[in-house]
Amino acid sequence: MAYTVVSVFPVTIDTEEIERDLKENGFDEANIIVSKSNVETGLNDYQEDEQTKGFFDYVFAHDAEMLEAYRKHSIGRNNVVVYTDDLEQAISAKSILNRNGALQVYRKQSENRKDIPDGMTEEEYNGIIAKARHNIYFLGSERVYHSNIIKGMDDPMDDLGSKD
Repeated sequence: MAYTVVSVFPVTIDTEEIERDLKENGFDEANIIVSKSNVETGLNDYQEDEQTKGFFDYVFAHDAEMLEAYRKHSIGRNNVVVYTDDLEQAISAKSILNRNGALQVYRKQSENRKDIPDGMTEEEYNGIIAKARHNIYFLGSERVYHSNIIKGMDDPMDDLGSKD
């Protein structure tokens, strides 16, 4: 079974070094996606671009809690996504990402998670998703977050011809 490993990094981390570490450990460059966040400054309520929304919706389709957690933690930060062919590679990728400073994104602990493979704890499995790479849903090299706040009136000109 194929897996997708999703990680979140502070913007201060050198993503080129992370890519190099992954490649040195046998991961193909085509299966490593680095995505940087571009956020409008000074605002707190954001809406992601359609490509980003599609990626997160696809990857976390059956886990609304993790969907919300990764969406929230990815705003203003870098994501590194690694596609793997099996669980062993996914665990290796996650270990490399964690070693390079990946932020821990957790779901609430649950007593009966059925999707966690035998022999793994929930903490070890967070960020590893049993889904293959899908060319329709991918994370671009730059994600854009726009404000949900509407400034002024819907019409850019008022009745006196003044800009908003």
